Amino acid sequence: MQPDSSADTRGPSRSKLVRTLLPVFLYFLAAGIATVMLGPILPTLIQHWHIQDAQAGTLFTASFAGQFCGAWFATRNLRASVLFGSAITAAGCAAMAWAGFGSAHIALFGVGLGLGAGLTAGNVIAGTVVPAARARLIAILNVVWGLGAITCPLLVRILSVSGIQRFFFAAATFLAIASLVSFAIPQAQPAKSEFDASPPKASPLPLPVRLLIAFAAALFLYVGVENSLGGWLPSYAIRTNPLLRASSISLYFWVAELSGRLLVTFLIVQFGEAMLYRVCLALLILTQILLCVAVHISAAGVVTLTILAALSLAPLYPLILSFLLARTGRHPKLGSLFATASFGGATLPWLTGVFSTSFNGLRAGLFVPAAGAILLLFLSTILPAKPHLSSLKEK
Repeated sequence: MQPDSSADTRGPSRSKLVRTLLPVFLYFLAAGIATVMLGPILPTLIQHWHIQDAQAGTLFTASFAGQFCGAWFATRNLRASVLFGSAITAAGCAAMAWAGFGSAHIALFGVGLGLGAGLTAGNVIAGTVVPAARARLIAILNVVWGLGAITCPLLVRILSVSGIQRFFFAAATFLAIASLVSFAIPQAQPAKSEFDASPPKASPLPLPVRLLIAFAAALFLYVGVENSLGGWLPSYAIRTNPLLRASSISLYFWVAELSGRLLVTFLIVQFGEAMLYRVCLALLILTQILLCVAVHISAAGVVTLTILAALSLAPLYPLILSFLLARTGRHPKLGSLFATASFGGATLPWLTGVFSTSFNGLRAGLFVPAAGAILLLFLSTILPAKPHLSSLKEK
């Protein structure tokens, strides 16, 4: 006789599920715009402020330093992190409308602070509300984020004709609406009755130290690679071929990543999670090497490699989160682990700009995310959870 698992599979009621997930999905749509906005607007900011790539790279550092701080505390109160995170990001976007190069770092730190809190909390909510559908819900949530990322370059192109300020105001408005809707998320209920004499204490660490380091490294590298490519490929493209537009390359990148996220559920069935992770990384490494070594590359070649890089990136984050949450559940100290992802976003895009300035070209700079993808491949033997013997016997 198999054990009764109805308690595990029943999950929350449909109405509570909608109240929990719908505000999170709306927030991720708005957050997608704010997360990727530096990519399509960076060429305009570089020209407007007359700065070099190494200086421009510090804008990424400011944003992701904020994300690091926001993510650190995000899992203490998931509802508050989404609600206040979206409000703080809205304020930062509004401040960017008037910021100069120096004050932009403060505004972008605020943008990142809110994103770190809200995105971390949203992923944990989606990954734990229905454990049986963990990978699927995380994938769908990141598809919604991808829709926001696709919307960003379109808004930049439409609204920045008369100045970039209108884009920042629009992004701030979307995030403020998401913050208001987040009030609908139910308050977390304590797992035990207040009359319970000795409630169990959470383990001080969400994982053993070896696995903790591996997942921290994976999150650091993934977010660093994604934001290096999403942030710098538009600038790489227009320098390689004047016929290309930064907003178009950004759009191709995020549309391709969204398409890849839509395919995740189907691809997992065909390949399995661990194999899909390795195949995607192999393709990502190949495309990045071609971007780095190609001296003369056509506009079609840049577009093709941009799309391939984004398609191969797309399944990686949902898979890493699925590997992680399958081991940890909703641990209260997961925020510090997610914070390492933001540290990667602060470091690798900045290093890309430094290498570009030092070696007089973004082809050299793109070796930074390529090295990050190679290191992610080395982690592929550690991250996937091994099946338990009991589950194998049941099969």
